[in-house]
Formats: sequence, C-alpha cells, structure tokens
Amino acid sequence: MLASIAVLLSLTLVSGLVFAGVQLLRLQSNFDTKPLNIGQDQPEVPADTNTDSMQILVLGTDNREGQDSNNSDVMMLVNMAADRSHVTVVSFPRDLLVALPACTDPESGLQYQAMGLAQLNGALGNGGPGCTVAAINQLTGLSIDHFMMADFNAVKELSNTLGGVEVCVNQPVDDPLSGLNIPAGVSSIQGDQALAFLRTRHGFGNGGDEGRIKAQQSFLASMVRKVQGEGTLNNLPRLYSIADTVTKNLTVDEGLTDIPTLIAMAGRLKDVDLGNVAFVTVPVMPYELDPNRLVLDEDAAQPLFDALVADQPIGAAAEEPAAETPGTDTPGTASPEPSQPAIDPAVIPVTVLDGINGTDSGRDAELAEYLLSEGFTQAIAGGLSAATTPGTQVFFTPGYEDMALEVAKALNIPAAQVAASSAVTGVVVQVGSDFTDGNLMEDTGSLGGLTGQTAAQVTCQSAFGY
Repeated sequence: MLASIAVLLSLTLVSGLVFAGVQLLRLQSNFDTKPLNIGQDQPEVPADTNTDSMQILVLGTDNREGQDSNNSDVMMLVNMAADRSHVTVVSFPRDLLVALPACTDPESGLQYQAMGLAQLNGALGNGGPGCTVAAINQLTGLSIDHFMMADFNAVKELSNTLGGVEVCVNQPVDDPLSGLNIPAGVSSIQGDQALAFLRTRHGFGNGGDEGRIKAQQSFLASMVRKVQGEGTLNNLPRLYSIADTVTKNLTVDEGLTDIPTLIAMAGRLKDVDLGNVAFVTVPVMPYELDPNRLVLDEDAAQPLFDALVADQPIGAAAEEPAAETPGTDTPGTASPEPSQPAIDPAVIPVTVLDGINGTDSGRDAELAEYLLSEGFTQAIAGGLSAATTPGTQVFFTPGYEDMALEVAKALNIPAAQVAASSAVTGVVVQVGSDFTDGNLMEDTGSLGGLTGQTAAQVTCQSAFGY
C-alpha cells in the first residue's frame, strides 16, 4: 500500500509553494501531527532548512476502513542535498530485521524496551512514527529532520488528482490478492488500480518484496517525470490543488507544519536533474536463521550510509577515478592492463528487436551492426518486437544474467532496465523510444552499484513467473 508515494510527491509539490501566506496557512491546517523522535536516548538535532541537507522519512501504513495496522507497510528515506544538486530516496524492505531502540509512547507514556533484532516495520507500533525515525537514525548514523506518514486514501486521491500515472508491464498482470489487473504495455492508472500496483506482493518479479519495491520506484520515477514534464511546479492553481489533496492525508512532525520551513523548502527539488534523483534499495541479504526475513548487508550498505551522512550523491564514489601520480612507476613493474570484459562477447547470443513505435525504424539492424563491431559475433537483427515500449530493455533467459549485463554495458543501458524472462532465448535487446539514435544510450544517472533506478530511467515490470 504505497501511501508514501503521495508523501514523496508532496515534497516536490510543497517545494513549489511560494505563494500567498493565506494559502500556506490553509495547507498547514490540513496536517495531523506527532512527535518527530521518541527514542529515549536520541536528542533531536534540527537542521537549518536554508543551508543544510534535509532527510525526510516517508512512511506508508496499511490502514483501511475497519482495519488498522501497527506496522509501516512502506519506509522510504528521502535525502535532499544542501546544494540542491541531487535527491536520494532509499527504500527499506518491511521484512528487514534490525536493532530497535528504546522508545516512549508520547500519548500513553508506555516505555518500549530496546530489542537486539526485530522487524523494522514493527517500530511504528512502539509509540508511533517517532520510533521508526529513531530506529533508522540508529541504523544509518543520520539525524532525520522530518517524517511524513500516510495511508491508503492518499494514494487513491493523489493519483486521481494527477489524472493518472503511466506504468509499463511486460506481460498482462492479474493479481486477485491486490486487485491489480492491467494489460501488457503502457497503462495510465489511478485510484484503486494505482493502489493495487503499488501494494501487490505477488504481481511482479520474484513474487516478493523485491519486485514490489522495484514497481514502487518505477511508479515514483514516472510520477516525477510527469510532474516535471507538465510544468506542474510552475502552475500554482494546479500545484495548490494537488498539495491540498496530499496534505489532507498526511501525519507529519510539527516542524513540517511551520510556514517558514515550508517556504525554505522551495526549490529543493524543482530544478534537480532527473538523472540525479535516485531511488535505491538498502543492500540486504537473507537472514541465516529465517530466509523469509532479511538483514542488512553491512559491507554494501555502509558506503550508502556514509554518502547520506556526508551529503554526497550515491554514485560519486563509484565514478571517482583512481589517483595517478606521473613518473612514479616502479622499475620492472608492468602498467595495469586495460580491464577485460567479464565474459567473452563472442559467446553471447544476442538478438536486437525494434520496439520503438511499431514501424520499421532500422534500429535493430543499426545496433546489431554496432554490437558485431564490438566483438559480439552472435548479434543479429530480429526485426520488430511484439510490442512497443517507452523504455529499452535487455531480457535474458534465467542463467544468462552476466551475459545480459555485458550487453547492457556495451550499449550503456542501465542495469535497472535488465530483466529475466522465460519468454526469450539467450539475450534479447528490445529497443524502446528512449534509444532512437546513436550506439550508446545517453547517461541517465549513476546508482553507485546499488539496486534501483533514477527518475530519468524508464523501466517496465515483469510479471511474477516470467
């Protein structure tokens, strides 16, 4: 139930609310509030909203009519850079086991003891969102500045107000558990179908939380592209209408009801390049004692947390070239050889299909010829694909993932656009409308080796079982 989608977009929208104070006052009255941090040993460290980076924890709860939940169904940490250059959104799986801090319920005074290992999404039941804030502070080393929490109504109402959000699936999806029922290809979804797309656990990928999180990130990226592409942030009446819808469905900390804080957020997201808006999942691994639960992959997660604390883009470390000092070669020591492909391109069976617009553009032949020149001697042009797609994709037969990634690297296709499929043989490149010319796709941002996508990357979801 991705009510947090509404919350994240509200960040984008509120950042453009630089109009009359009376309008801001009306928005301010929409919010419900709860304390920011109820960890017993964690003081609050307020940020300067004009000069510091800002972290906002976005929580979604599975609360529907007649059903309340003490668990956070969705947990996303939004980091907005102090210099407005980048935004990083980190998803935390709800089955993630972490240490939980001691928390005190602000309403009842009930004290919850610290736990060595418990599900992160259960922290919400230990006194409210302020305990989840304390838990993620403890996990990451950050001091979160604000939180936003929403439920089902936020997603439904926001998607209706936006007039729908485009999503892409590679196969028809009919999931009776969530109610999602959409055809293959691109659909504009809103209301109940938008909600179902975001909360299904059995519709995509491996049928678990990983596929669900990828679908959520794809939905968010599409939403950001739509808001930016339609000029929403410069259309004050429409902006106010959407912000009014969002804020009526939010619970926030008191700091986010402050008008100067809202105004200070202006411009935080408005002009950020889409390639610098990254949606990633915190690195995890199966828990040894229960493979249905996850624990942090500490070696992979620590560089991410360090980047967030240092207010650095997550791809910066991966992009930094090794320092070289001229004239310092040790006599008799050979210079490093250029890196070789992980797999010999000549052994990779790859077919290129044209899925741009349903007419023969010749792109399959152009890219097959390029791959041949790069040593992919089995590359062939396969003509038109069965369906068109907005995003180029590399499909692979299970077991051929490393080969597929080698092909994607050769064409500069993001890893987020590489997917397994039982419907293909070997490796298949389906060229979409985001790759209409040239031999290499334009750069759409770096994730520093993490799993996820940027807002500039157009992704399609594969149905569970494919």
